[in-house]
Amino acid sequence: MNKVELIGRITKDPEIKLTSNQTQFCQFTVAVDRRFKDQNGQRQADFINCIAWKNTAVFIQKYFRKGNRIGLAGSIQTRSYEDQNGQKHFITEVIIDEAEFVESQNTNQAQSAAPVDSVPSQTPIQVTPDNSQNVASQNTQTAVNEPEISGELPFEI
Repeated sequence: MNKVELIGRITKDPEIKLTSNQTQFCQFTVAVDRRFKDQNGQRQADFINCIAWKNTAVFIQKYFRKGNRIGLAGSIQTRSYEDQNGQKHFITEVIIDEAEFVESQNTNQAQSAAPVDSVPSQTPIQVTPDNSQNVASQNTQTAVNEPEISGELPFEI
């Protein structure tokens, strides 16, 4: 079984990108606090690289900003590539199947300079890769502008 569930904070505003086949995706990093504090009494965080596809990517890009808490479910995927110098790089990331709010709109807006677009307070919304949405109240989503993909990964291992 390959199942991952995370609750953390988005480290940078998510952006939609396109593959060469015009499939929408969104790469982002989530900072997840560890359970225990270090020797100095500080909580450490793990920075988890994530990729969401299609409607899940659009949902994340539209409703989440840097610093917002997000609940995610997905699976771990590993891959590798060779750079221009012939050096092999290995990447581990979470492929997101589901994304959901874990705090209300008011909490999100207080923590983020960029407002979240018209999300009802404490309305559970969950988007899955089969393009369906489970929504407690009637919500509509609009299309997003689709920037071109650069081909470079925003992180290295």
